[in-house]
Formats: sequence, C-alpha cells, structure tokens
Amino acid sequence: MQHYSLLDLSPVPEGHTAAEALANTVELARAAERAGYRRYWLAEHHNMPGIASAATAVVIGHVAGATKTIRVGAGGIMLPNHAPLVVAEQFGTLETLYPGRIDLGLGRAPGTDMATARALRRHMVQEDSFPQDVIELLGYLGDADAGAKVQAFPGTGTHVPIWILGSSLYGAQLAAHLGLPYAFASHFAPGYLEQAAETYRGMFRPSKWLDRPWFMMAAGVCAAVTDAEAERLRSSQILSFARLRSGQPGKLPPPDLAAVEALPEEVKAQVAGALACSATGSRETVRRQLGDLVEAFQPDELMVTGMIHDHAARIRSFEIAADVLREMVEVREPA
Repeated sequence: MQHYSLLDLSPVPEGHTAAEALANTVELARAAERAGYRRYWLAEHHNMPGIASAATAVVIGHVAGATKTIRVGAGGIMLPNHAPLVVAEQFGTLETLYPGRIDLGLGRAPGTDMATARALRRHMVQEDSFPQDVIELLGYLGDADAGAKVQAFPGTGTHVPIWILGSSLYGAQLAAHLGLPYAFASHFAPGYLEQAAETYRGMFRPSKWLDRPWFMMAAGVCAAVTDAEAERLRSSQILSFARLRSGQPGKLPPPDLAAVEALPEEVKAQVAGALACSATGSRETVRRQLGDLVEAFQPDELMVTGMIHDHAARIRSFEIAADVLREMVEVREPA
C-alpha cells in the first residue's frame, strides 16, 4: 500500500442542516490534509436527505478552495446521469482552478432510485453506453484535436485523471481494458472484492494513462478511544444503512445500540454483510483489522470512509485511522 485516502458523503446528522453538513465537510477535509490523506473524494447521491453532496462538482470546488495540497475529487460522478461534455467542462474548470489536485472517478449506477433517475435525465435509454461515454470523456480531457467538431473549454488538455469505480466485475474489466486506475466499493459491497481485484490485475493493459494496474479498495472505519465507544458510535451508520435498505432513507441518526439490537435479524444480517469490509474499535483494534484487509488484498491505495453523528468524534476517528495507516505505509516503503 502506497497511499491512504478518504471518502466523504457529507452526511447530514439528525438535528442538523445541509449547510452544517457542508461546513463539516470543509473542516474534515482540512483535518484530512493535515493527517496526510492523499485524496479527499465526494460522492454523487440524489434524493437522500441524509447526504449533502448531490451537486458533487460544486462541493469539490468548495473543498479544493478551502484546502491547499490534498487531491480532491469525485468518488464518484454517476456518468449515466450526465452528458460527458458537461462533466468534462465541470472538471476541466476545476482542474484549471486547482491544477494538479483534481480526480474524476466514474460510476455506472445512477446513485439513486429509478424515479429520481428519470427526473435526472431528459431522455431514458435502455442500452448501456457507459464504456462509450468514458471514452468520449477521455477524449474531451485529452490533448486538443484540431479536427474535433466539439471540444471542452475548459477541459481540453487538462488530462484530469479518470478512475473507474465499481462494485462488480464489470468495472474491473473496463478499467483493465482501458488501462485506467480502478477503485472498488468494498465499503458497502464487498462480495466481489477479491475476484474484482484479480480480474483487474490479470486483464490490465498498459495505456497512455497508466503503465501498470493501480487498485484502490475502500473500507469503513470507526475509531475511538475504546472498542466499546467505537461500537456505540458506529451504531448510527448501521441504523442509517438499515433504513436505506428498507426504503426509508433519512438523516444520520444518533448512536443507539438498543435500536440496532431491535432490528429484525434478517436486516442485521444484510447490513453486517454489506458493511463487512471495515474496521471498528480502538487504535490497536483498527490497526489489526485494517492490517488484515491490506494484507489480504494488497491494494495500492486504501480509501476509508465512515459516518458518525458527532462531528468532532468523526474527525477524531479519521485522525486515529490516519495514524495507523501512516505507520502501515512507512513499514511497506523500501529503506
């Protein structure tokens, strides 16, 4: 593992507003920069009252303007919701404003329910145009083509790094075929993690963008002074995920271990499976659990994420995780 990074969904805790959530995101990004995180990514979700990062490019610009060195990007932009040209213009503008600091991760899912997906698009089509859209976007952000009838301004020549995101083998195969870096969403869909990593590495074809595979995996993290306190804090995310899976998304609830225990057994099992790729506990517990994940899957980069109701506790959780991950990177660096 060479780098560690952070994924933020700008969670809106119960009792708080989207404005407060976005202010928290800026404060967390600054803390992440101080702690040595390589990237700070934000994700596109829609029609979810508990997530404030729907206008992802706007929030990325806000965070990049409030920080100095950390790379800021999308983890990711759900490309089916957008015309590639618009995405190229948005991220070309971001790269022009913050040179050398912008990443663009692309997802194939809509990032919402189907009713909202229809509201996002003027025309719904059945065929999957994701590979073609990725190639089109790569063209807009690449070197200027004098013969092209349509170009992105700003965008052309910015060479914003594009990542393929995924939670199945599809994205692994596409990233390998195009020679792009690949990030796997194991923080909520770990089922295909091992197979996706093997597929991507085994099928990778060097390209003008990347000469060897670069694999990032994601993991949840909830760290605190004690294992018991971390488990208590994590109950907020478990409850939030259970409500989402039950079709009742809402703001991030306060921690409540009794409410977690009261969940139906089948729901608890579903949530436990979805959030299995994670580390929860004290510094030593998190060190052991993250170390096991890195040892098992050998990522080039690990991206951590986690939603905690109390903002100060969330910052502290990521600071503890950074201390652990920094030591892991230093151990693996050649002398």
